Amino acid sequence: MDRKAMIDALGDKSPWDILIIGGGATGLGCAVDAASRGHRTLLLEGSDFAKGTSSRSTKLIHGGIRYLKQGNLRLVREGLEERGLLLKNAPHLVHTISFVVPSYSWWGRLYYGAGLKAYDLLAGKLRLGRTERLSRAEVIERVPGVQPSGLRGGILYQDGQFDDARLAISLARTAVHHKAVVLNYCKVAALIKAATRICGVRARDVETGAEYEIQSRVVINATGVFADSIRQLDEPQAAATITPSQGAHIVLDREFLPGDTALMIPKTADGRVLFAIPWNGKVIIGTTDTPSRKPTSEPAPLAEEIEFLLQHAQRYLARSPRREDIRSMWAGLRPLVKTAHASKSALIPRDHHVAVSASGLVTVTGGKWTTYRRMAEETLNTAEQAVRLEHRPCRTKELELDNPRTTPDDNDIVAQTANAVRNEMARTVEDVLARRTRLLFLDAKAAVETGPLVARAIARELDRDESWIADQVKAFATLARDYLP
Repeated sequence: MDRKAMIDALGDKSPWDILIIGGGATGLGCAVDAASRGHRTLLLEGSDFAKGTSSRSTKLIHGGIRYLKQGNLRLVREGLEERGLLLKNAPHLVHTISFVVPSYSWWGRLYYGAGLKAYDLLAGKLRLGRTERLSRAEVIERVPGVQPSGLRGGILYQDGQFDDARLAISLARTAVHHKAVVLNYCKVAALIKAATRICGVRARDVETGAEYEIQSRVVINATGVFADSIRQLDEPQAAATITPSQGAHIVLDREFLPGDTALMIPKTADGRVLFAIPWNGKVIIGTTDTPSRKPTSEPAPLAEEIEFLLQHAQRYLARSPRREDIRSMWAGLRPLVKTAHASKSALIPRDHHVAVSASGLVTVTGGKWTTYRRMAEETLNTAEQAVRLEHRPCRTKELELDNPRTTPDDNDIVAQTANAVRNEMARTVEDVLARRTRLLFLDAKAAVETGPLVARAIARELDRDESWIADQVKAFATLARDYLP
């Protein structure tokens, strides 16, 4: 992926078939679907790919066990089907991981065992393995870091794990392979209308300030928690449709949860399940569900969220983590669709919704990473119908996602940075250390220390001067403060 070539493509004044606003999971999924159908496709992202929610997940591809309790079997079944497709189409980024649900009561193994058996049944032929009851000794053997006091046994089940930001880049590369143009740091400032119909956008290159008027037969709004702001460019009085919910995570060293098996805590004070998950040599503890008033591109964990996660970790891990043990912490905002029936954000279903405005703007909201492909398919079908674009069948169920044949050594950050700039459109220290590599999300202090080396490596690739290097190092250090305890 070459950003200059993408910018040059904006010079072609012929209308695009599909123009997508938003470079997160949903927008990139739409770009892959549209381009693989053969539509002339453009995606514009105002910052970096997966800058927001799509790089801040719990790193799970799953059906959503807690939706079983809510009775939302359709959502669980859809998630499990998509989990199976992702394991097949992106095996370089998605893999199976074992979970143990510990039980500290005699009825726990029966109750949770029955629920997880239903989880397996809903997966059908795409299930990943058999759910098993474990004795106390077997739980401790599989999860050496579990709290042994009062432990009576547990349940073993299988689910999917992935690297969210890396999957986003894989989607971008796949879209480009199918002749889409995907462009980061290009912000949509306005929608263009002919009479009462949307026919394109005005956009600005964030790096140079250059402005573009871009024509398109249909515009798709896939901007997650910011979807309402794009809708209000179309209809200034449009009512809000998004209820943002914040999910926070903390990262600990692996000594708190040795081994390769994750822990699932089935019930917390806010009605969610909680996970302790091995990931890239660390342990992720998450997540919370806290209502958020205003969308922001860089949400920070609240003090009470960190305390909530530490308290639960102390209850279920043999070694109690403290605040000073946190290596990194982050928060993401879920773009939940407003509903009048749920009193708490934890109870709002993760369904997605596709709508078309009177002027033809197609907006997709809600959903989650696991179901991004299904969301994109429905959105493209709606977009084709909205403007009478030729309907072409969706190809993404069988479409393998891009897998670079060679990648730099994980220990060579200079080589990784060069590759990220040349082939993955990284432009800043944050792009490299937060999303092309995941160091900021794994060890924020180490990421800050690495920042100057990365800044110089980017500068060599992009011909930046010493002033740019100094600004980048300072900006990244400021950003990383919110990831440090």
